[in-house]
Amino acid sequence: MWYAERTKMRYNAGDRIFYDAINDERGGEFMRALLVIDVQNEYFSGKLPVSYPPGSLDNILKAMDVAAAKQIPVVVIQHAARAENSPVFRKGSPEWELHPEVAKRRRDVLIDKNWPDSFTETNLEEWLKSKGIDTLTVCGYMTQMCCDTTARRAFHLGYVVEFLADATGTLSFHNEAGAVTAEELHRAIVVTQCRFGKVLKTEDWISQRQSG
Repeated sequence: MWYAERTKMRYNAGDRIFYDAINDERGGEFMRALLVIDVQNEYFSGKLPVSYPPGSLDNILKAMDVAAAKQIPVVVIQHAARAENSPVFRKGSPEWELHPEVAKRRRDVLIDKNWPDSFTETNLEEWLKSKGIDTLTVCGYMTQMCCDTTARRAFHLGYVVEFLADATGTLSFHNEAGAVTAEELHRAIVVTQCRFGKVLKTEDWISQRQSG
């Protein structure tokens, strides 16, 4: 019943109705997990250095610390390239390793993935269901790739999604289609994410957790 009701309401996400309606129905009580996506050395000392927004790693670590203090399950997700000779995210390479600040923090489960979507060919959904999780807070890298893809998939699966805008990050891109700065790309994604979940700053998310 609860899943069916949530499924019907989620399609009003563009008007911000679905999140508030669910919150009212459950009295503000969510079974939440923090997804920490691909915070790996590739984005710091590797070929894909994240540049925007500033302070994204600090915000990720703050969210992890608050989650640990509030006993919110922390799901750390680690990406590996499918090709053994890949120039990026080659499994076993130093760049593939988790950032040391993430690696040393508490986590409830580590999920290995090979696709931008953290659910595809992983046991993520099985683990979330086993814990009764219905709300996912997304942070990590990159904003427009694995964070956006995972958030959209979570929405389609019926989860309530929270997207920490300043705890995700990206870099500038250029290819045959054109060029986009890191700031432009990040802003476009977080604006459109409002269709799929609640976009908020890390400090606001922390404040809500501490007052709850």
